[in-house]
Amino acid sequence: MAQGPPTFQTFQDQRYEPDDDSQFFADLRSMPDEDDRWASQEPWPEDPNRDDPYRRSDILIESQTDPTGWKASGPAQPPIPDDRPPAEAISGNRLLTVMLFFAGLATSVALWLFETQSGEIGDTASLMLAAGRITGLIGGYLLFIQLLMMSRVSWLEEWVGARDLLRWHRWLGTSLTVFVLAHVVFIVYGYALTAETGVVEQGWTIITTLPEMLSATAATIILVVISLISIRGARAKLPYELWHLIHLTGYLVLLLGYGHQVATGANLSGPFASIFWPALTALVISALVWGRLVEPLWLNLRHKFEVAEVVSEGGNTFSIYIDGKKLEKLPAQAGQFMRWRFLTRNGWWQSHPFSLSAAPNSQWLRLTVTAVGGHTSRLGTMKPGTPVWAEGPFGVFTAQRRTRRRALLIAGGSGIAPIRALLEDMPPDTIVIYRASRPDELVFRGELEELAEQRDAWVRYIVGGRNDPGPRRLFTPDGLLGLVPDVSRRDVYLCGPPGLVEAAVGTLRDLDVPDSQLHLDPFEF
Repeated sequence: MAQGPPTFQTFQDQRYEPDDDSQFFADLRSMPDEDDRWASQEPWPEDPNRDDPYRRSDILIESQTDPTGWKASGPAQPPIPDDRPPAEAISGNRLLTVMLFFAGLATSVALWLFETQSGEIGDTASLMLAAGRITGLIGGYLLFIQLLMMSRVSWLEEWVGARDLLRWHRWLGTSLTVFVLAHVVFIVYGYALTAETGVVEQGWTIITTLPEMLSATAATIILVVISLISIRGARAKLPYELWHLIHLTGYLVLLLGYGHQVATGANLSGPFASIFWPALTALVISALVWGRLVEPLWLNLRHKFEVAEVVSEGGNTFSIYIDGKKLEKLPAQAGQFMRWRFLTRNGWWQSHPFSLSAAPNSQWLRLTVTAVGGHTSRLGTMKPGTPVWAEGPFGVFTAQRRTRRRALLIAGGSGIAPIRALLEDMPPDTIVIYRASRPDELVFRGELEELAEQRDAWVRYIVGGRNDPGPRRLFTPDGLLGLVPDVSRRDVYLCGPPGLVEAAVGTLRDLDVPDSQLHLDPFEF
C-alpha cells in the first residue's frame, strides 16, 4: 500500500519512539507543504501505487451508473458480525439526573404550597401574587441549576455527557428568562391591583422602596441580555470574545439576585426552606470554585504547558504543538477538547476551545486552528516557549462512548481535528467522510490515509460547493446509504459547521439511526 507523506511518517515515528523534541520540530519546519502537493494531485515520490484503484481513500463524485450512486474506488467490503462492545452506558445516569432535577423543582414549588392556607387565594390580586411567588421560586431554582451546569466540574460532564448538558443549558436558559419575567409581571400586577394603582407606577414604587430591588432589577436586565445574545443569529454577529465575556456575567445574576430572595422573597424562611436554599447555594458555589478555580490551577501547576512549535498545515490552517511536564498523566482522550489561553501580550485575556487533533501522548499535545479572526490569526505567529494556561479536558466525544463495533466519522471544515484524533482509537472497518469545498482545504489527508491503512479503515472525501451534485447528494438517505450501507448499525461521530451537523442528523434519523448511536461535539455551553 501507499505510504503517507513524509510529515506524517516523521510524526508517527516521533509519537511511538520519542527521541529528541527539538529535532522533531525542526524536521516539521523543513517539510514541504503537504497541501500544495495534494491540491495538485501529484503523487508523492515514494508512492508508486498512488493510482491503485483499491486504495483506502478517494475523492468521490456522484455517479449515474453505479448502483450505490457514487463513483466507487474499490470493491464492497464483506459485512462484519454486529456484536456490541462493552461501551460506557450513560442512559441510566441521564434518567437519574432528570429525576433529581424535577424532584428539586417540585420541592421548590412545595415550599409555597405548604405555607399557603386554604382560602388564601380569593381574588385576582391574590391569584397574581401567588403566581408571582411560584414563578419566582421556579426561576430561583433554575438559576442555581444553570450555574451548576456552567461550573465545568469534570464529574458532571462525565456523568451526563456534553451533548445533553448543552441541550439542557439552552433549554434552561430560555426557561429561566421566561419564569423570571413572568415573576416580575405577576408580582407587579398583583400589587398594583391590591394598591389600586397603575402597573408602571407600582413597578417604580417596588423598585425604589423595597430592599435589594435595585440589584434584582440589574440581575433581570443582565439575564435578558444574555438570552438575547444567545440567539443563534445574534451570536453569529458578535465576536466570540465579547459574547463569552457577556455570557460570564451570568454569575452576577446570582450575586445580585440572592439578596432580593433573602430579604423580600416569600416562602424562603420556613423551617425546611432555611435548609434547602442554603444547601443548594453551597452546592453550586462549591462546584463553581472547584470547576473554575481548583481544577484549572492544579492542572497548570502540574503540567506547565508551553508552545513547542507552530506548524502550517496549508492555507489559513496551522497546528500548535504544546509541550509540558508529566503529559502521560494528563487525563485526556482522543476527541476531547480543552480551553486554551495563550499568554501573549495581545491575547492573554482570551480563552478559546480547541480540540486535540492527535491522540494525546507523553511528549506533546497538538491542536489545529483555522484562522477566522484577529486572535486566531495571531496564534499562528506565536514563538516557541510561549506560556499556555489550559482548562479541561472536556467532552465525551470519545471512542469509549461507542455502543457498536463499527463507526462512521463525519467531518466538515475544522471539525476534522477531533475526527482525525478519534480515528487513532477506532476499531477496524471505520469509515471517515470528510466534507470540504476544495481539494486544497483537505487537512491531514496524508495522516488520514496512513491511519486508514494502519487501522483497516476507509476515508471518503466529498469535495465541492454545496450545490454541486456530490455534496448535494451526500446527506440524502440514498446518498448516505450508498456510501455506508450499514449506517444504522454504526456509531456516528459528527463534527463540523452547524448546517452540516443538522443536515447529517436529519438524514441519520430518516435512516432510523438511534440517538444513542449519534455522538456530537459541542464545544461550548
